[in-house]
Amino acid sequence: MIKSSVKNIVIPFSICVLIALALYPNSTLNPESYSTEGLELNYNISEDLAIVAQDKSTQQNLFTPHLGKSFEGFKEALAFKESRGDYFTVNTLGYLGKYQFGSETLKLLGVYTPNQFLYNPELQEKAFIANAERNKWVLRKDIKRFEGKQISGVKITESGILAAAHLAGPGNVKKFLRSYGSHNLSDAYGSSVRYYMKKFSGYDTSMITPDKKARVTL
Repeated sequence: MIKSSVKNIVIPFSICVLIALALYPNSTLNPESYSTEGLELNYNISEDLAIVAQDKSTQQNLFTPHLGKSFEGFKEALAFKESRGDYFTVNTLGYLGKYQFGSETLKLLGVYTPNQFLYNPELQEKAFIANAERNKWVLRKDIKRFEGKQISGVKITESGILAAAHLAGPGNVKKFLRSYGSHNLSDAYGSSVRYYMKKFSGYDTSMITPDKKARVTL
């Protein structure tokens, strides 16, 4: 932008000089007649304009979040499967929010007002953590016993176990593992314990601490 502005001044100035030399070859030119003194020649540009002028390919690479197999990746992948990440949705069976909690599970976590829960994203995030902590405590022996094994064609991982427990409850996950896949409960929409075990395997859920009495507090 700066170079373009300078060219707009320099090129006409040069043309004027050449014309004058052609018309008056024997005359003496006075450089002061062609001075830029007094002109507004401020080529400083604002920071905002400078950002706009950056290479577009660079800008496209500025915001490329990649959650991968992190715990945040686990949460968001599970939330997308449950509700497409919508905090304020209620499904046809009455399950609530981003992670589709049922009222009975919420009561176990200390939440007794579903409407307050539905319109409070912070509460929903805390409920997800508390539920995962509680499920990890209930399933702690099964995680230790079965993690890394193949059951029904699925490699068992801690994150798969916790995701399946979110879907069907820890009791049904125990039955799946201890029956080596024979007991494979599905929900009303056709998602099964085995499917969640496979779909959400290999995420880092080490930050979840087993807690028998995990509850939600604001």
